[in-house]
Amino acid sequence: MTENGKFGLFTNEPILNIESVRPATGLSPDFGSCILMKQNPRKLALDVLDRLERSGELLDPIMEEVMAGTPFSDSRDRSLFHSLVFGVLRWRGRLDWIIGHFSKTPLKKIDPIVMNVLRLGLFQVVFLDRIPVSAAVNTSVSLAKTQAPAWLAGFVNALLRNAAKNWAKVPLPDSRRFPDRYLAVRWSFPSWMVGRWISRFGFEEAERLCRVINEIPPITIRTNTLKTTRPHLLSALHSVGEDLRETPYSKEGICLRNPSMSVHELPLFEEGGFQVQDEAAQLVSLLLDAKPGQTVLDACAGLGVKTGHIAQLMENRGTLFAVDKNPGKVARLEKEMQRLGVTIVRPMVQDLQAPLPGQKKRFDRILLDAPCSGLGVVRRNPDAKWRTDIANIAKFAKQQQFLLNRAADLVSPHGILVYSVCSTEPEENEAVIDAFLKDHPMFVVLKRPDGPNYLPSDFFDDRGFFRTYPHRHGTDGFFAAALKRNRGGSVSRIPPDSAS
Repeated sequence: MTENGKFGLFTNEPILNIESVRPATGLSPDFGSCILMKQNPRKLALDVLDRLERSGELLDPIMEEVMAGTPFSDSRDRSLFHSLVFGVLRWRGRLDWIIGHFSKTPLKKIDPIVMNVLRLGLFQVVFLDRIPVSAAVNTSVSLAKTQAPAWLAGFVNALLRNAAKNWAKVPLPDSRRFPDRYLAVRWSFPSWMVGRWISRFGFEEAERLCRVINEIPPITIRTNTLKTTRPHLLSALHSVGEDLRETPYSKEGICLRNPSMSVHELPLFEEGGFQVQDEAAQLVSLLLDAKPGQTVLDACAGLGVKTGHIAQLMENRGTLFAVDKNPGKVARLEKEMQRLGVTIVRPMVQDLQAPLPGQKKRFDRILLDAPCSGLGVVRRNPDAKWRTDIANIAKFAKQQQFLLNRAADLVSPHGILVYSVCSTEPEENEAVIDAFLKDHPMFVVLKRPDGPNYLPSDFFDDRGFFRTYPHRHGTDGFFAAALKRNRGGSVSRIPPDSAS
């Protein structure tokens, strides 16, 4: 907390960019033209929050579109925009608790866009030191006037002025009688989620996990050793950010906070000197133990961050198939490999349910970084708190089991298949592996690697499963298992329609 008692937050959100822009509000195809004008960061934040709520889209692509097409003339406006979007999403549960205390109207009956206006205003009052309360309230009322009838603007005005004076007096649930409800309100998480964490970790550790997830993480990058070295990259970045340091576990990682420019403008980015990647994700690639000259498959390659790392570990020698069913992602991956100077990657728009064209032999190594709930990366993607539920976790687990079974049939004898997810939930972790091993006795779980890919023992449990947690390791939450195939033969035992 800051010296005057408020939370000092939201100054270090990474700034992303892509090449094309779609309407950030989802309201008009002419949005691209209107963002050429000087932007009101509060209005833009409201548009993003409204679009998230209405469309069910992910935050990352929305923010990429907005940042690619919004020419903030003042870096303070850009910072405020990021602070508002990420801050409201991080603290939405706490904000709603306070709003509910002062509103005579049940929250479910308040228009969603008016609710987001209230959240934006109250977030500034409670969490942002440098914004006067009067400015937070007045700008929120002005936003309400552009979005709702005049009487609703009066409602926003009255509620925020009352909350500004009395929000600190709003009681929290009793932590002894209702521990899950207390953590849900105090740290802004769904009750079902913190209830699961209390059951697994106990109350104190669950609270520590909630607290750390709500802290702004550093920007973490991975040195592209095909182009440069970590010492040289550190030297190039020494004057563009704060708290610049080497990552403690990955030999290629660097962390920094509050960069003076967006990521794509940092030194050596254009030359391919690094990729943005959390330290835990960097460690996952080490489990694969990919070697120069091997034939490797990145089965759910996405935008190619782990693809680039695997190519580094292979010293850009061999063949690396990068497969994803999304054509847009594969196109961006191909450009990313060009930026990194990687020449061994064969990008493919492909669904794992179909055979890979031109690939007759099996793979020495396969990385299956499977689609998941994303609950291990909530500190970077706070929207995941509010769009995930238990039913989603079960749906992902079913898909993960199908993909793992499909990938297993592509592994050569004595080859290694690494299953990983950015989730710490058991259904997506050991439950998937246990079901897989039951039907695939030719695979065994490898223990932690040694030699150049050595990782400390505290990342592994007694079964050899790799786990990271934000509150224990200062990284995102990941699970991974390295599975070695000990003999040949067909391994497919799940019918083709099992992923549906």
